[in-house]
Amino acid sequence: MPKNSAVTPSWTTSSFGHPAEWLSSERSELSAHLAHCGEQRRPLHVLRSGADRLQGMMVSRVVTSAVVLGFLIGGSWLAL
Repeated sequence: MPKNSAVTPSWTTSSFGHPAEWLSSERSELSAHLAHCGEQRRPLHVLRSGADRLQGMMVSRVVTSAVVLGFLIGGSWLAL
């Protein structure tokens, strides 16, 4: 963006070197936005936490899982 822009920002949160002050309308808009984003992410968050839980369970039982998988594959191969 060029330094001599004709369009200057007119944000209410601009502090120009002073401590920033929050307007109550800005707080309520931010709260509503965060609530809306949280509602949209909820299904994905549930899916991800379930996948993380499954991965944690499998990692802690790598050897057992490999042995059981080997028995299942070996048993199905012998059954053919």
